[in-house]
Amino acid sequence: MAFSQETQKIWNMRERSVSYQDRTLVMGILNVTPDSFSDGGIFYTPEEALRGALILEEDGADILDIGAESTRPGSERISADEELSRLIPALKIISERIKIPISIDTYKSKTAYEALNFGASIINDVWGLQKDPQMAEVVAEKKAGVVIMANYTDPAIFERKSDIISDCLRFFEKSAKIAENAGISSSQIIFDPGIGFGTNTAESLEILRSVPLMQEKGFPILIGHSRKRFIGETLEGVPADQRDSATVAVSLYCSRNKAACVRVHNVFDTVTAMKMQAAL
Repeated sequence: MAFSQETQKIWNMRERSVSYQDRTLVMGILNVTPDSFSDGGIFYTPEEALRGALILEEDGADILDIGAESTRPGSERISADEELSRLIPALKIISERIKIPISIDTYKSKTAYEALNFGASIINDVWGLQKDPQMAEVVAEKKAGVVIMANYTDPAIFERKSDIISDCLRFFEKSAKIAENAGISSSQIIFDPGIGFGTNTAESLEILRSVPLMQEKGFPILIGHSRKRFIGETLEGVPADQRDSATVAVSLYCSRNKAACVRVHNVFDTVTAMKMQAAL
């Protein structure tokens, strides 16, 4: 699968598309879970989820990313049926009210298929099409956008062999081949190097420093860094609920280095900081 930084500036997702030609997109996080590390339980009912979605859209999010299962380290895994019982009631009312594309944070093909039937446009797969063998088929059939995230937490799925950047690029290449074989177009794909999914703080910082390299190799990059542990450790113990300013600093760095998208909790501060940076 060939990627070109010159041409791969439109992210296609079903009947929609968004451009990252002139700026970095902002994906707003909405977790309809009881146990996500930062906002678990806040938007657990459909009505609360709709309120959160409308705020994120008003604050300037380009994409809404909804998660119904926490993927934080050590969180409890749930079945697709339980995930859908949390997700679909919220997705039904949100998809009727907001105008921006909706992404679903799931690695299960059953969840992805149902969500795409209820208004979602993107699947954000934390296992990059490598865990569920039907996921690539679902994305291809529905012509959905997809986030292929590198994940280093299970050697049975992907074994690390080298430094973090080499391993990340090898993960991307493996997932890109799966996508190509399933009939997924390169214009449907954005790549996430998986900060915090089996990376320590030093490796997370190295991933960020390597955003320009990954972009040069033609991989459109999404960075999911919001409030994560590497920020707290870099700042010597700042807790998760006080990491928004540092998250914005990382987002601005990603924007300056032409990342395709950043995924954040605090959309308003991110969007306004990026607008100010662009004006300057």
